[in-house]
Amino acid sequence: MVHVRTKIERPAPEIVEAFKSHASATVHEASGRKGFISPRIKPIKRGIKVCGPAFTVQCAAGDNMMLHKALEKAQPGDVIVATVGGAEEYGYWGDLMAVSAVARKLGGLCIEGCIRDSADIIELGFPVFSTGFCIRGTVKGTLGLINYPTVFGGQTINPGDLIMGDDDGLVLVCRGECAEVLEKTINRVNAEVKKAEALATGISSVEYNNLGPKFEAAGLVEE
Repeated sequence: MVHVRTKIERPAPEIVEAFKSHASATVHEASGRKGFISPRIKPIKRGIKVCGPAFTVQCAAGDNMMLHKALEKAQPGDVIVATVGGAEEYGYWGDLMAVSAVARKLGGLCIEGCIRDSADIIELGFPVFSTGFCIRGTVKGTLGLINYPTVFGGQTINPGDLIMGDDDGLVLVCRGECAEVLEKTINRVNAEVKKAEALATGISSVEYNNLGPKFEAAGLVEE
């Protein structure tokens, strides 16, 4: 069995770069409200952003050996997306791993599990989304899988899909849909600029969005 796949297809670099200027919520809406990843997986501090091709890792419970292999094999800009066999309450990632990730120019870590050495990682500036912090140590003895489809935060993520996140959470964009979703995102941003200009004049969102008939149909009663 092949445990580590190193040849994966990624979105074009210019597409990844273009997504970086957009918000995760806007991309989610523009994609047809697809790609929502569980809000249990949060940035370890406000202001953190990730945006890059998913480099998927499946670790055994309480074992971070495959994360070390991912550090060796991931390419610059890749975002390591890791699951941990449901055993979240271990510190799978620490400050020294983050030092290595920065040196290798990785795009970030998204892990459905805990990390430790959080203060040092925050100071280092390496972007991490996790389910929390835990001092409990891991072992290194059980093989897992790298660059196989994995269920992460309620979404099936394939290696090379785009994962992006900010203070509001993470969103997945399937690699084959990136160009289309980017175009729709840009269109949505332009439309929101016009809407903001209108709302700034004092018009109510009820009037602007023509919600009157919907309130009426729902049976709204006012005095």
